[in-house]
Amino acid sequence: MAIARLPGVVIDCPKPAELADFYGSLLGWEATAEDGWVELRSDDGSSWLAFQQVDAGYQAPDWPGQKKPQQMHLDFVVDDLDEGEAEALRLGATKPKFQPGTSFRVFLDPAGHPFCLCES
Repeated sequence: MAIARLPGVVIDCPKPAELADFYGSLLGWEATAEDGWVELRSDDGSSWLAFQQVDAGYQAPDWPGQKKPQQMHLDFVVDDLDEGEAEALRLGATKPKFQPGTSFRVFLDPAGHPFCLCES
């Protein structure tokens, strides 16, 4: 029997509002902000992403290297990889040259965190 559930994830970053705008646009979720913390919630409130201000020493992960490990990454399911890629790039993501698979694509968000778009 589970004693907990995971409705959300908190991501450290240097500019929470900018990163929330990126993911909010990608997911179609609205942001709320408060003192270095920005939160996105799904329409039904059951899932959320939050972005917390890191004042000093933030270092983006090194993809695909491990000098600065990725620490975590998010996977998003899309109906069409090409359309998903075009939208992610339009919103400010970058696509590294190294792509380890064919049923998903790796991108970096504006703060350098890796995330994947995966075929549904």
